[in-house]
Amino acid sequence: MHYTQDYLDDVLVRIAYHSSGIEGNTISLPETVSIILENTLPSNHKSVREFYEIENHKQAFSYLLEQLEQQPPLTMGLIQDFHALLTDRLQHDKGQFKSSQNAIVGAEFRTATPSETPLLMSQWADNTNYRLELATSTDELLTVLADTHIQFERIHPFSDGNGRTGRLIIMYLAIRYLGAPIIINKDQRALYMELLANQDTKELAGLFRQLLDYEKERMDMFT
Repeated sequence: MHYTQDYLDDVLVRIAYHSSGIEGNTISLPETVSIILENTLPSNHKSVREFYEIENHKQAFSYLLEQLEQQPPLTMGLIQDFHALLTDRLQHDKGQFKSSQNAIVGAEFRTATPSETPLLMSQWADNTNYRLELATSTDELLTVLADTHIQFERIHPFSDGNGRTGRLIIMYLAIRYLGAPIIINKDQRALYMELLANQDTKELAGLFRQLLDYEKERMDMFT
């Protein structure tokens, strides 16, 4: 499917702004436009880390588009590449699964141990590919995406950057299987976190449906 360059720029700005914002990044939408499209650092912004959280989406999104040309299935390598690009200049262990136990603030469940993580991620990727290939409707695909996203966040395979990586994976799979990206709005953060915590696949799939419908309408504005 062909997308205009203006639409792809719009998608990149929004995934960078919203996905980073969900994690607490305070860079504004106009500042994100400056960073992504004009290669400028807002003069009044002091946090280099927040800048790189936004900036790194450029290389990650470029890689995502390259991969969509080939349409490979999810693999451990693809997931680790996404993480490495998103956390470039931010983490010494970019692209590597966690080496010590981590936790999600406020979550009542325990994430996977470092020793469990490689096998769990391999099974997760294989299972996700299998279920997506079997799905025969948009609703089924959205249910698989919601469930697999919940499972990814519960494994929490990296020391940091799991949320941004998980949302980029959802974008990749949504474009590949549904023809449009899914971008979770940072204003929906509280609802999104609650659905993840409750493992509420049905409601998360419903949210993904709303976001997909919105995206298809927005896409038409750029044709």
